Amino acid sequence: MKTYLALLLIACSSSVALAQGNWDKTPYQTKSLANDAIKDVFVNTSGGSISVSGAAGESARIEIYVRGNNNQELSKEEIQKRLDKDYDLQVTVNNHEVHAVAKRKKNFNIDWKRPLSISFKIYVPREVATHLNTSGGSIHLDNLIGAQEFSTSGGSLHMDNLAGRIKGETSGGSIQVNNSKDIIDLETSGGSINAKNCQGKIRLETSGGSLHLEALEGSITANTSGGSIQANNIKGELVTGTSGGSVNLSAMACSLNASTSGGSMHVDMRQLGKYVKLDVSGGHVDLTLPANQGMNLNLSASKIRSSNVSKFTGEWEKDHVKGTLNGGGIPVSVEASDNLNIVFN
Repeated sequence: MKTYLALLLIACSSSVALAQGNWDKTPYQTKSLANDAIKDVFVNTSGGSISVSGAAGESARIEIYVRGNNNQELSKEEIQKRLDKDYDLQVTVNNHEVHAVAKRKKNFNIDWKRPLSISFKIYVPREVATHLNTSGGSIHLDNLIGAQEFSTSGGSLHMDNLAGRIKGETSGGSIQVNNSKDIIDLETSGGSINAKNCQGKIRLETSGGSLHLEALEGSITANTSGGSIQANNIKGELVTGTSGGSVNLSAMACSLNASTSGGSMHVDMRQLGKYVKLDVSGGHVDLTLPANQGMNLNLSASKIRSSNVSKFTGEWEKDHVKGTLNGGGIPVSVEASDNLNIVFN
């Protein structure tokens, strides 16, 4: 069965902000999907925001939100008139799939001073895969199990309570991911990344923002080319680095490889994993290590200061240390261009 529905998305990127604040408004149109047992959602649009939710208790449906330029309220008649004149909008439902496509008509007489901001929410069963693309708005995903693939050229990404393969990117917005697991691969070219309470194989990349990591567990790679890194309560393995900021890592219980080319580093290791490797070429290092764990130390800095050192065997000089602590064990390597301050706690 096929259902055709006039729907979808924005005329130009200047109206992106409008789409992101429309969720508290009355939808322009609502379409039930309760009888379609949706398994896949496909959206390809040139503008507004997209939200897909598998929240329990919600009936499966699409809600369409339409506003005029500068958040102008329009009558349904005026909206329909502009849609008919300037947009090709279609949603099809077939074989348990929703396909939504929005594109501007190839019409050189379009009045770009009268664009529409069209956003939509889709409520579906929890076990659903998504394939989403917008060139201007934000993307929201929550309470879904399955493969999620999504991208935006100018908006933020928001995820909560997802499980499966999660792959998303934005060219100009921030990323927030909470309470999610399995395979997480997220990238932004111009915003910060916040990740909290996630598990699995995690990759986070930003070219222009900071990283904030909280309560993550698994194999984690998180890098930024232009911001600071803050992390707390990380388990498993963390590989992280920045070319232009400081690094602050607390309550670490993991294997760790951390680097910065433009700031200082503060690391509190509560429990060692398989290794610790720190590389700091632009600032000092403050490092706290567990006093009773066996380690092989290989440290280099302009000046090394330490406290509570016991059961050490090897060479301990002003600017380098090489030897074993508590009989040896976990390799701990630090290279710092400035001072290294170590506390064994």
